[in-house]
Amino acid sequence: MKSSSLAGAISPTIPVLVCVFAIFLLSGMDAAMKVLVIAVGVYNTVLWRSMLATVVAGTGWLAGPRSLPVPSVLKLHALRAVVVSTVLLCFFWGLARLPLAEAIGLSFVAPLFALLLAALLLGERIQRQAIWASLAGIAGVAIIVAGQFGQKTYGGDALLGTAAVLASTVFYAYNLILARQQALVAKPVEIMLFQNLGVAVTLSLAAPWLAVALPSKLWLPLAGVTALSLAGQFLMSWAYARAEAQYLIPTEYSAFIWAMALGWFFFDEAVTWTTLAGAGLIVASCLIAARSNPKLAEPIEAAV
Repeated sequence: MKSSSLAGAISPTIPVLVCVFAIFLLSGMDAAMKVLVIAVGVYNTVLWRSMLATVVAGTGWLAGPRSLPVPSVLKLHALRAVVVSTVLLCFFWGLARLPLAEAIGLSFVAPLFALLLAALLLGERIQRQAIWASLAGIAGVAIIVAGQFGQKTYGGDALLGTAAVLASTVFYAYNLILARQQALVAKPVEIMLFQNLGVAVTLSLAAPWLAVALPSKLWLPLAGVTALSLAGQFLMSWAYARAEAQYLIPTEYSAFIWAMALGWFFFDEAVTWTTLAGAGLIVASCLIAARSNPKLAEPIEAAV
């Protein structure tokens, strides 16, 4: 519940600015993750990041009042960990094969899937504007994919990367549903700990065949990625506790602007007009959908 915090809020300006800065940090994390994935692969990058994040979150959990979750809550934590593992592997695998801005633009369809899943799993009524928004979002994806054909720099990897990112958005939509359920039964620090621990345990099942020792030169970038992720999530949580979603949701799509800038600066990636047009259509559709259910209309960075 945010009522007490929101009651004392005079202006949403500061939370909006904090949210924009948080998105910048998370966009920087995406860029750094792309570097690590290219260097050691998506499995080892996500595995080691989850382990490091577990240590940090575990320290915070041990420092405060705590109690072990009951079996039903542990089951929810475990289920979400498996879903998040799938989201991370698919998204960052695709990210390594696509321009940063294109991958982020495609990821914005996740809120549309979340609205549809909310109707299927939670029994919520789909409003007409959400249906039109979903169709517009699909059209945006089609424009981005169509723009990949005929580009000399694109090949089968780009189409596979697109499929992976879109697959991640479907699982992420289910992740949003689970995140709402978790928020009712667990505190944020507990969720952060058991989510990262669960991801680490899930991925460790394949460690005998896939895990490799991380080169010493990559530990500092990995620590930076973990810090950016935790700081971004904390600042976004702070902002959402102090301003209504209607003010903050539009600012979250600034991730596309940061992705264009970071992709150009670090990877020399040019943004095509089809990516701009498709992402613009997807963002517009999400903003329309947000009016029907703002709690589920959040981009992928918010809860992973």
